[in-house]
Amino acid sequence: MSQLENSVSFRNINKIAIPAIIAGVAEPLISLTDIAVIGNVGKNSVEALAAAGIVGSFLSAIIWIVAQTKTAISAIVSQHLGGNRLHAVKTLIPQAILFNFLFSILIYAVTAFFAGAIFKAYNAEGLILQYSEDYYQIRALGYPLTLVTFAIFGIFRGLQNTLWAMKCSLTGAGVNIVLDYALVYGIEGLIPPMHLKGAAIASLCAQAVMLVMAFWFFFKKTPFNLKLSLNINPRMKGMLLMAANLFVRTAALNFAIYLANAYATDYGKNFIAAQSILMNIWLFFSFFIDGYANAGNAIGGKLLGAKDYKNLWELSKKISKYAVYIALILMAICGLLYNQIGLLFNKDAAVLALFSSVFWVVLLMQPVNAIAFMFDGIFKGLGEAKYLRNVLLAATFLGFTPTLLLADHFGLKLYAIWIAFFVWMLIRSSTLVVYFRRKYLQKDV
Repeated sequence: MSQLENSVSFRNINKIAIPAIIAGVAEPLISLTDIAVIGNVGKNSVEALAAAGIVGSFLSAIIWIVAQTKTAISAIVSQHLGGNRLHAVKTLIPQAILFNFLFSILIYAVTAFFAGAIFKAYNAEGLILQYSEDYYQIRALGYPLTLVTFAIFGIFRGLQNTLWAMKCSLTGAGVNIVLDYALVYGIEGLIPPMHLKGAAIASLCAQAVMLVMAFWFFFKKTPFNLKLSLNINPRMKGMLLMAANLFVRTAALNFAIYLANAYATDYGKNFIAAQSILMNIWLFFSFFIDGYANAGNAIGGKLLGAKDYKNLWELSKKISKYAVYIALILMAICGLLYNQIGLLFNKDAAVLALFSSVFWVVLLMQPVNAIAFMFDGIFKGLGEAKYLRNVLLAATFLGFTPTLLLADHFGLKLYAIWIAFFVWMLIRSSTLVVYFRRKYLQKDV
């Protein structure tokens, strides 16, 4: 078996995918832990849960948009690795990390100043708005930590290694869980209960730990350094163009999530609390399945760099199959624990009733999600950012939005939101599969 054929072997795919799954799960696990801990506080738990959900959605939106440089870096590094030309991107790496850092400072300054207006746009008011602002002002300090960490994780993935990112993410998640309980509930005689602010501080500490570990692996394990060159690397323009297309794509993605949360908030505090749980579980599943998309991203870029279209096609089939298996396993587990899952996050009967009535829709769409995420990952590795941008724009504004407006008109409320998400994912998955077959299967013939 040649080295490139070995790249798409079960062992090699899972060598990248499994650590990526664990690392990916650690990210939403931080938000899930916040929600589980906050949703069970004794004082104003529903309002606190709603605020955490709104802020969590906005934070995810911003981070997903600006962290697309991680994907661009990963694609460029993997393609140069496949072409045995890593030396050509050595000056690009520190420039990309610096760009992420400076951009994150700008994002923090703008959003922290307009926090009140931002969360009013989510229809938050009264105590929910106050909690949202307080929570965000602390959590937003983590933008530079997170975005620099993500840039380094992109380098690791481009080098076909997701184990280092996994170790960083797991440690960060562990720190967050311990500090969440200590700071939210307090430790008698030592730490006073800090409620929602305690959860924000816990997340910030976790992000700092992850960054320190990421830098350690960067300096010890990779061929790169942080020595800046005054000459801009010629690949910087291509990386930023790819990132810009992915920015637009992710902005469209997050417009859908924003619209969903705005509608849920408008329905009432119990609806946004239930929506917060549903959305965070959906994101948890997405990051879980996305481990194989990360493998597709890393290996796909390498195979493109080597112009090995035969194994690229084999890769798409294998990782899609594995991802659907994972989705079915998640569906089965959640089906068996259907009623118990909601109790992890909140004890309010009205919130739990809303959650249980809609959760089955979230589960039903998981195999469709798996296909969409797989081809998302492969297309990112291939540098097909423009097509991904167009797909998300079409899915959001021609699929999700009209479906939500129509279903809301008929009073379906939370059902309206999740039916719209289902349509959204169907459009994404089908268009990516068709385009990939037409473009890359032909090159194998």
